[in-house]
Amino acid sequence: MNALSLPAPLLTATTEGTNVGEPWLNMTIFGLFVAVTLVIVLRASKNTKTAADYYAGGRSFTGTQNGTAIAGDYLSAASFLGIVGAIAINGYDGFLYSIGFLVAWLVALLLVAELLRNTGKFTMADVLSFRLRQRPVRIAAALTTLMVCLFYLLAQMAGAGALVSLLLGIDERLGQSVVIAIVGALMIVYVLIGGMKGTTWVQIIKACLLIAGAFIMTIWVLALFGFNFSALLGAAVELSPEGAAILDPGLQYGISEVTKLDFLSLGLALVLGTAGLPHVLMRFYTVPTAKEARRSVVWAIVLIGAFYLFTLVLGYGAGALIGPERINNAPGGVNSAAPLLAFELGGPLLLGLISAVAFATILAVVAGLTITAAASFAHDVYANVLAKGKTSPEKEVKIARRTVVVIGVLAIIGGIGAQGQNVAFLVALAFAVAASANLPTILYSLFWKGFTTRGAQWSMYGGLGAAIILIAFSPVVSGTDTSMILGADFAWFPLKNPGIVSIPLAFVLGFVGSKLDRRTEDPVKQAEMEVRSLTGVGAEKAVDH
Repeated sequence: MNALSLPAPLLTATTEGTNVGEPWLNMTIFGLFVAVTLVIVLRASKNTKTAADYYAGGRSFTGTQNGTAIAGDYLSAASFLGIVGAIAINGYDGFLYSIGFLVAWLVALLLVAELLRNTGKFTMADVLSFRLRQRPVRIAAALTTLMVCLFYLLAQMAGAGALVSLLLGIDERLGQSVVIAIVGALMIVYVLIGGMKGTTWVQIIKACLLIAGAFIMTIWVLALFGFNFSALLGAAVELSPEGAAILDPGLQYGISEVTKLDFLSLGLALVLGTAGLPHVLMRFYTVPTAKEARRSVVWAIVLIGAFYLFTLVLGYGAGALIGPERINNAPGGVNSAAPLLAFELGGPLLLGLISAVAFATILAVVAGLTITAAASFAHDVYANVLAKGKTSPEKEVKIARRTVVVIGVLAIIGGIGAQGQNVAFLVALAFAVAASANLPTILYSLFWKGFTTRGAQWSMYGGLGAAIILIAFSPVVSGTDTSMILGADFAWFPLKNPGIVSIPLAFVLGFVGSKLDRRTEDPVKQAEMEVRSLTGVGAEKAVDH
């Protein structure tokens, strides 16, 4: 099938207007999803009474449920919209994103999930401060957590505005700002009322819808080509201006030595960053035992792996049925590949359903990020630093709820400000910060007895600072036609992702800082942490009280 044989309604919707499909139908499906999820959140809120209920869903979820929720938390709009578009345009190199995101879970499974669940209580800082000095480590951990969540939130909010505005035919900046404000308000309501329980059920529903939608579209695309994947690839090659090059590596990242280094840097950030993402780590505390934490990661790998296999078919399917040229020229550019493919396959109804799933994806991810940021501030900064542990769980939850409102308002303002900007760097920075500041300290805390408070501070602050500085002076921000600040050129760092520099630097700083620290840590707490992390002995009592 070529571009000339596409149905006229699709051609009209994507070239003559700024919306795709029927805005009223999209709005109706959006409304139904919001209504159903709000009912679920309200029901979940009836059992949200203690701090463990609000932060960890009462630790009442099974490994299967939590694994599904992790998939819902992890598979963001970038996974669905971005990767399908990347494969449609760049072929093999686009699929490398899927491979990186999936392989990252092996790091989380083998090195982090069970040990973290055994050692911590509610947040990542519980682990990092277990045998180190509480105040400085919790402040540093809370700062890195809030930074990762903030950049992720900005990208998701701006993405929500662009997606919904496209589907509703809203061109004006004011209209898009209203859309972002509505998304932010919904997010605040979900987290404020339902806590982790409500958020988890939204993520479970979203994961089921997203994977089911991707599966249906995958089977549909394969059926059009007689379930012959080679025929699908051949059709994609015919429509691509790059020809057979979309089947080979190097189309996007093999142009020069700099692009090859850039890909290596991005790969490091993706693979190592996942095991340091605070909103993913926090999900390990919602299960009752370490065994269930391990099972939840295995289940998440199965679901996420299946989804990324679907993106391979959907990406090449969009390339074969729509064509890279029309995808690039459509409203939303590369990110429009999946909605356009849905419209091509099932018309306005399937487009509305898939778009609602994409909207649900954004809503679930921002809800997870918000409760993580709120828990980090209320539990780590307020309860353990400002109140020095002399506060009640009820007071702590009250502070967390107020923090949700503050973070929600900041996310709305930031999302409105990020409209039209290159928000891809925000997600890349979130992964780079997580890989640079969080993962080294987690691994050192769990596996190195000589790790000290100074090493933790140097590693976290150094990794955070290096990632932000290198991104600020990279081509992502200035110096190219696609940079965030057009017309300016103050880029001296040649790579778009700082991972290849900032991640090793954070490990080195953690090591050097610990070696230079004359103050030794408590050997009793070190031994307790080692036994608890590896065996789980004593974890349940400490967690529940």
